[in-house]
Amino acid sequence: MVGFHFLNVRRSIQGLPRRQGAVCSFFQETALFAISTPGVLPSFGPLTGRNALLLAAALGITACGTTYQVARPGEGHVTAARAMFAEEQSHQTSAPAMSDTAALSRHQRVLARVKPVAERFCREETVERKGFDCDVQLVVDGAARQRNAFQHYEDGKPTVTFTLPLIRDARNEDEIAFVLGHEFGHHIGQHIEKRRQQMLAGTVIMGVLTAAAQVNASNANPYRSRADDLQQMQANMALGGAVGGMAYSQTYELEADAIGTVIAERAGYDPVKGARFFARPEAAKTTDGELSFWGTHPPDEKRLSTVIATVEQVARTGGLKRRD
Repeated sequence: MVGFHFLNVRRSIQGLPRRQGAVCSFFQETALFAISTPGVLPSFGPLTGRNALLLAAALGITACGTTYQVARPGEGHVTAARAMFAEEQSHQTSAPAMSDTAALSRHQRVLARVKPVAERFCREETVERKGFDCDVQLVVDGAARQRNAFQHYEDGKPTVTFTLPLIRDARNEDEIAFVLGHEFGHHIGQHIEKRRQQMLAGTVIMGVLTAAAQVNASNANPYRSRADDLQQMQANMALGGAVGGMAYSQTYELEADAIGTVIAERAGYDPVKGARFFARPEAAKTTDGELSFWGTHPPDEKRLSTVIATVEQVARTGGLKRRD
């Protein structure tokens, strides 16, 4: 095989078509990041033979994108969202003080309406996924000090946890319904599983690229010191995993918003009103220095405009559009 330098690899990757949906460009982007960022990978002469094949194989692997085509907001959606976002950002939006008993009673009312709708939607949308568990546990964490809600797994069982401070702080039932629908959206979209796959993929790709660079360096200079090779390999693989874990973060958030919109609306709630919860002028980190709910669910106009566009799309077509 004729040798080629990393510069040529970069040009070749840039020439590949960017793909959306089930077939994503994550591996292309990770490789471009590795090759383009100074200091990540040294450029050590030609990449030839087996190493070129390994790189090509790594780039040929596909990552997981979204299950649905998230509605693209039009100018009217963006204008409406911008006004809502500005309104939320301009003043304190927390709910009036509510007792734990009253807040939990309201929360249970919402769950009683939303959970059956969400699980039915989940079963309808995952018929082809044999054994997919749509029976999601709903947990209230009464000990947590911070406002939060998140989807996770507890003993292998899909779970959505709300903290009591968030339940108290919600201004209305629409906000609770939308947050619950959003977290169901993460489960239906399999976002936790996809992030794990992307982290693994990023680790593998960076490992392949680093190994290729080190082999080429040794071929070019048989007397070079290899003392730092292992450390460099470990650092680059860790970096690849981190980059992989961040890939599609915003896309997954918007997909969860879209799914949450359908669930909340089918349960009889107003998803646009509920989505305002995400637009609050809140700090990205808690007083403990950890990411807050708004740190993991960044507030911006795009979220609101996506929800508005999704409501219109569902009214027009009857549901979300799957990717091919």
